[in-house]
Amino acid sequence: MNINISPIIQASELLKLYKSENIIIFDVSNGKNAKLNYNAKHLEGAFFVDLNTQLAEIKQDLSNGGRHPLPDIGNFAQILSTLGISTKSHIIIYDDKNGSNASARFWWMLKSIGHEKVQVLNGGIQEAEKNNFPISSKIETSYKTELYEFDNWKLQIAKIEEVEKISQTENYIVIDARDVERYNGINEQIDLIAGHIPGAINIPFTENLDENGLFLSPNLLKQKYEKIFGNVKTENIIVHCGSGVTACHTLLAIAYAELKIPKLYVGSWSEWSRNNKTIATKTENK
Repeated sequence: MNINISPIIQASELLKLYKSENIIIFDVSNGKNAKLNYNAKHLEGAFFVDLNTQLAEIKQDLSNGGRHPLPDIGNFAQILSTLGISTKSHIIIYDDKNGSNASARFWWMLKSIGHEKVQVLNGGIQEAEKNNFPISSKIETSYKTELYEFDNWKLQIAKIEEVEKISQTENYIVIDARDVERYNGINEQIDLIAGHIPGAINIPFTENLDENGLFLSPNLLKQKYEKIFGNVKTENIIVHCGSGVTACHTLLAIAYAELKIPKLYVGSWSEWSRNNKTIATKTENK
């Protein structure tokens, strides 16, 4: 049964709902000292999820899947069980970046196993604090549930071979969600080589947000992406970023606009740039 639920929840809405049965809140903040920051301050009742160890299976050779490849589907099922997530759970995800970047990755993964009741908190912990949401330093311990059963990712995924084949082909669109300087090869502090996939257009994920770090309205997002997509079919649109995390922010924005979710190239630039593929630095036209 499909449940009509917005992928974004406002802080004021969460404040009214967070003690309801079946609601589970997760802090998916990532970056330096993320767990220490969670230990010091998080939303009341929230559990911590680690991007690098629970939402990815990072390989020694980053040319195989990039910096944040998806975990094995069976391992992810075990992780969800450990986190106390069942098919009945209403999951709320947030992080400490107003744009909810790592949160969007967890959202995409849950949607991709068919979980309907999952939402990202608009504006993250900062917006929750502005709305006087209770803050805690108590370390929450989840209770293991029965294994969440699913057999594959249901949302569309693109592999490096497909991206290479279609990136410069008419009636296909490859979107690079990184910032302009990384796309243009001016500033690259994360991956080994600067530039972008030839044919990819640059739509930074930050353009999904307003000046306060909140998502643009669904109507504005719909107008924005319908103009970009034109008549190109959803299955011919691929979104990527540096390592397959912030690309999910754009997929979340597209879902918030009530448009079909395009393909995710999980390996993204971190995989492409390590496989002796052609590199571009010239800005492509939208």
